[in-house]
Amino acid sequence: VQLQASGGGLVQAGGSLRLSCAASGFALDYYALGWFRQAPGKEREGVSYIGVGGGATYYADSVKGRFTISGDNAGNTVYLQMDSLKPEDTAVYYCAASGESLLDDSTWTDQSEYDYWGQGTLVTVSS
Repeated sequence: VQLQASGGGLVQAGGSLRLSCAASGFALDYYALGWFRQAPGKEREGVSYIGVGGGATYYADSVKGRFTISGDNAGNTVYLQMDSLKPEDTAVYYCAASGESLLDDSTWTDQSEYDYWGQGTLVTVSS
């Protein structure tokens, strides 16, 4: 069972990146998936969430209108499209899968609800 996050890199402010989270050893159809990030010197925080089977989506206020989460069940992959990037988006981004189907807008950021974690991919946004 593994989650592999990829797609990070260095981009100028205002640019875009698309992160991918590929699952192996289990089917993402039956899991909700969250993206989290940890900036230097800060705690890890929730960025975005997509429910089981591509259901409800939630976003942190700081990324609403700029980031879009989507799923590709056939490819067993979830994406995070990040547009209009800002220097404050610089962080290591992690994806995580949760078997809990009842997460909602007030609970999706609870990291203890996630069963599997990817290794993280670094996003650096220059000013």
